[in-house]
Amino acid sequence: MNRRQFISATSATLAAGALLPRASLSAQDFQKSDGANYAPTGKPNPVVKPGDFVFAAARFDHAHINGMVNGLTEAGATLKWIYEPDAKKTAAMRKKFPSAKVARSMQEIYDDKEVKLVAAAAITSERGPFGCEVMAAGKDYFTDKAPFTTMPQLDQAKAVVAKTGRKYFVYYGERLHNESAMFATDLVAQGVIGRVLQVVNLAPHRLSLLSRPDWFWVREKFGGILCDIGSHQFEQFFAYSGAKDATVMHSAIANYGNPDHPEFEDFGEANLLGDNGATDYVRVDWFTPDGLSTWGDGRTFILGTKGTIELRKYVDVARDKVGDHVYLIDGKSEQHIACSGKVGFRFFGEFILDCLNRTEKAMTQAHAFKAAELSLKAQAAARRLTA
Repeated sequence: MNRRQFISATSATLAAGALLPRASLSAQDFQKSDGANYAPTGKPNPVVKPGDFVFAAARFDHAHINGMVNGLTEAGATLKWIYEPDAKKTAAMRKKFPSAKVARSMQEIYDDKEVKLVAAAAITSERGPFGCEVMAAGKDYFTDKAPFTTMPQLDQAKAVVAKTGRKYFVYYGERLHNESAMFATDLVAQGVIGRVLQVVNLAPHRLSLLSRPDWFWVREKFGGILCDIGSHQFEQFFAYSGAKDATVMHSAIANYGNPDHPEFEDFGEANLLGDNGATDYVRVDWFTPDGLSTWGDGRTFILGTKGTIELRKYVDVARDKVGDHVYLIDGKSEQHIACSGKVGFRFFGEFILDCLNRTEKAMTQAHAFKAAELSLKAQAAARRLTA
């Protein structure tokens, strides 16, 4: 069953007031304990033939690069080049993609006219400048979140996009690489819950202390918790609410549990007011207990004028280790919709076609930048709750 068939069948089931079956436990659901290395995989759904969309992967400072490459190759993209100074990381990527070549420098990739895109997960503070370099070389750019750590970096990227016509896309994986979140995108777009009034995002993460690199603890390099994890949440607010801009009504940060890393922030919260009247509350933290089977019990609550949606993205606590649960309440019934393995990850295929056709179906450039802008504003305005 493809995505369209699933949506059609779900709509019919909801109209009939019946419950959809729960998904079976997959191997991937046993691999979600460490968020630092979580890399979703899906069923191949190519939108292009081999060789029609060639890309390179570079700067593997965060393991999210694995999920980014998975999504692109499952959508039919061809990984031709790898550039990463760490030999172990290079070897791990080549083991998965043995046909990929190892570049001696980024210039070797820039000189290859066949390469249309560079995907990268550099140190957070280096993502913006690196992206501008990539776009200046004539390639589109796909970066891990957070895409920037300062407002001048965002301003520079906007200027380079305007000058070159290249794309600066961001891996906001908590929506784009999550089947329940993408299905909720469809439900909202179809008007199932009416006008969206508020979005609440709760995004706990497991710290995975031993797997974190040194730069992870340095404020200048990671940008702060609302800039980092918060960028996911602000992107979801704009996607679900339909707002085009927002103001920060409140934001706060703290370091409650990591005194050995005084620059680190392990808690953050923020309230936004959208230009369409919708509001947003975000809580992000690094306090996932060791007893949880996954790296974080991510929840999203969407309040509409005609119904509500709750997403249990990665686990249904103490009930089901399979993620991607949607709980929908409308004027007719209350429903549980199991999305795992049924919706897919359409963003990557749409993104590839956007790069080829110079369209904006997967996500507009304005949307990608606005989510980043609000994360930077919330971080800058945040009241510190601890000394």
